[in-house]
Amino acid sequence: MSRNRALLTATAASAALLALTGCGSSGESSGAGDELGLSGDTLVVATEGTYRPFSYHDETGELVGYDVEVAQAVAENLGLEVEFQETQWDAIFTGLDAGRFDTIANQVTITPEREEKYVFSTPYTVSTGVLVVAADNDDITSFADLDGKTTAQSLTSNWNDLAKESGAKVEAVEGWAQAVALLEQGRVDATINDSLTYLDYANTEDASGIKVAAETDEESQSAFVVTPEREALATAIDGALDELQADGTLADLGDKYFGEDVSQ
Repeated sequence: MSRNRALLTATAASAALLALTGCGSSGESSGAGDELGLSGDTLVVATEGTYRPFSYHDETGELVGYDVEVAQAVAENLGLEVEFQETQWDAIFTGLDAGRFDTIANQVTITPEREEKYVFSTPYTVSTGVLVVAADNDDITSFADLDGKTTAQSLTSNWNDLAKESGAKVEAVEGWAQAVALLEQGRVDATINDSLTYLDYANTEDASGIKVAAETDEESQSAFVVTPEREALATAIDGALDELQADGTLADLGDKYFGEDVSQ
């Protein structure tokens, strides 16, 4: 588990979790939100709403996705309501810093740079990154081959960092959908993204025009993220995720969206 905070003692962690189980009298706040420094008993979660299969709108317009359902399960475990605020990725950390929401559930990858500023929960998604190119492109077979090529990336994503480190020129996009469109139109040479995003696209759309050219050696871990003053919230989320892992909830959600458990 990758963290940037000191581990709480078992006694302190247990006390924090016990505090969450207390219930108020009828018609009163449960107190769970108060223990975590929330405004009432609602966990406000930022997510894009345009990042299939993690956070998107189905044919009825309902906000759904793997991250959405994980956040809902965590909130329920903690005795909280959940409210989602849809925010563009490039503004999501600014909103967290400003206190407009309590946490982010949007495949936020744990990186050393982010750990210097934020506190992460236990990871709930583990995956690799993939380099995607046009199906007829045989010139790019590794990340090293990106030197001098153009990729489509969200400027604040860790995949943008990898593209630049590989020597690529970056065309800024809002997300995967726009990146794939530019790739299929031949306007960029490649894009880097999460393997699960690619697999979902391949399973739900016509992916005959693209292919995976390379895969990262290291796994990436995605987690809930909070500001340092919300460390108690991160600790409580850890406890909830542990229980959701133990009772099979995370495995079931992974199987629903990806055909396998992606939480470990």
